[in-house]
This record gives sequence, structure tokens and C-alpha cells, in this order.
Amino acid sequence: MDRRQSIVDAARQSFSLYGYKATTMDHVAKIANVGKGTIYTFFSSKEELFEVIVQELIRNVKSLAMNALDPKKAFFENLHRALFAVLEYRQEEEILLRLTREVRDFGTPAATEGLKRIEEAILGFIKRQLELGMENGSILKCDAELVAFMIFKTYVALLLEWNHEERALTNEDIAMAFQRVFAEGLNP
Repeated sequence: MDRRQSIVDAARQSFSLYGYKATTMDHVAKIANVGKGTIYTFFSSKEELFEVIVQELIRNVKSLAMNALDPKKAFFENLHRALFAVLEYRQEEEILLRLTREVRDFGTPAATEGLKRIEEAILGFIKRQLELGMENGSILKCDAELVAFMIFKTYVALLLEWNHEERALTNEDIAMAFQRVFAEGLNP
């Protein structure tokens, strides 16, 4: 097995278990079953190792979003499918859950920056889809950066924060609300 990749996998596991702040190179070495010196032949620091993992998470998010797009589907349906896939990944991926808790509980700067970069990648994807939609006439002209932010924050709120037991939202509920508010507007 590739030692570099086994170290990255071990670091990912350690960050998932302990968070950024509590992960040490000793943890990573133990999980990877290598000496700590072996880690330093590939990575100069925990920060560099974390950067590799953040880049991997960004690639995963972009790939999920792109793979959710279907040229046969309407613009807003595609955007919903992509956002739902990305946010479902965010909700299920252990390292993202751990880092989110760490940021909330401790405000660890490196974890905060890593999550911010992942969020920026998602916002960039949404913005680009909006720009493409404007170019091909699927949507009206708008401030793509602002609308991307509004759409993203709405999805986060609906998927991750709407916790009403008496009225849990399904994927279809979210898609309908998204279509109603963002595609059709609320005017009669």
C-alpha cells in the first residue's frame, strides 16, 4: 500500500475521531502503523496534512455536485439535486461533523478555515450554476454571489437546522419549497 496515502487516511481518521486540535502526529503514526519520522518524509506538519484532507473534501463536494446534474432535468431541479447531495454528504461525513462541532465548541482557527474553504467551494459551484442559468436563459439576471449565498444558507437551515419532530422535511418537501420560493417566487 502507498505509505503516503495510508498516512493521509490515518490523519483523516484521527481528525474524524479527535478533531483538528486534539490530533497529534503521534495519533496519526499509530493509526497508520508507521513511525512518526515516516510521516515527516511526506508532510512537514499537521497543517500540511490537514490541507491535503481539506483539498480532498473539496474535490469530493465538487464531484458530488457535478454528478448530481442531469442535462435532461430543469435548472432548479438540478440545483436542488446537487445541493441535496452535497449537504447530505456534509451531514454524514464524520470528519466534517467533528470539525463542525470543534468550530462550534472551541472556534479552532484551522478547523474554521478548513470548513470555510469547503463552504466557499459549494458557494462557488452554486454561483457558477446561476451564471450558466443566466447565460442560457433558464433564470433571470441576478446577483449570482448574493443569490448563491441565500440558496446555500436556506438549504443548510432546512437540512441541518429544521428539527421540528412534528414536521420533519423530506427531500421532496425541500425541493417543493425551493421551487416555490426561488423559482416561482411568492407573488400570487
